[in-house]
Amino acid sequence: MLTKAQIRRVLDTMGEMFPDAHCELNHSNPFELTIAVLLSAQCTDALVNKVTPHLFAKYKTPHDYVNVPLEELEQDIHSIGLFRNKAKNIQKLCRLLLEDYNGEIPRDHAELVKLPGVGRKTANVVVSTAFGVPAIAVDTHVERVSKRLGIARWKDTPLQVEETLMKKVPRDEWSATHHRMIFFGRYHCKAQNPQCQVCPLLDLCREGQKRLKIKE
Repeated sequence: MLTKAQIRRVLDTMGEMFPDAHCELNHSNPFELTIAVLLSAQCTDALVNKVTPHLFAKYKTPHDYVNVPLEELEQDIHSIGLFRNKAKNIQKLCRLLLEDYNGEIPRDHAELVKLPGVGRKTANVVVSTAFGVPAIAVDTHVERVSKRLGIARWKDTPLQVEETLMKKVPRDEWSATHHRMIFFGRYHCKAQNPQCQVCPLLDLCREGQKRLKIKE
């Protein structure tokens, strides 16, 4: 496991590599962000961004989503994985927003996770990106990078990875670290063919060192 000083170096290095890391899901308000994040489950942001321009032009409010047949909404997002289940959750979410939240996305994490299709990761993304509340959303990239670098243990669950990062990363850096780790995992420390040979953190990464030795 990395020391406090080594973790500081990891954070600074990722900050230098990806100073402009941000949420890559296109949106213009908290409601659109929530829908986009819901759609992104087990799907790439790039694919979601191909679907949402038409979707957000057609559906601007929760009312719009609940006032169409489910089959029509399914057709609008049919290129997204698990589109049938996601369409159902979107309509359920919008009904609940109208019934309990005056049609607005709640700012509170505990209220967000009550919404259909919204888990802890989605809620963390929304509160952080839309409302500026410090949070670390552990997606597949954050989990992989944390474990490969030895910040978290391989056996840790996503929740345990989140709790570890919250302890080891200063609170005012949570949101930035979340985005930078995603960029680091998406564009550098990839699931397949990570760029270990040119990684500035290779000397800290046992996984990378093992991978290069295997190649040799």
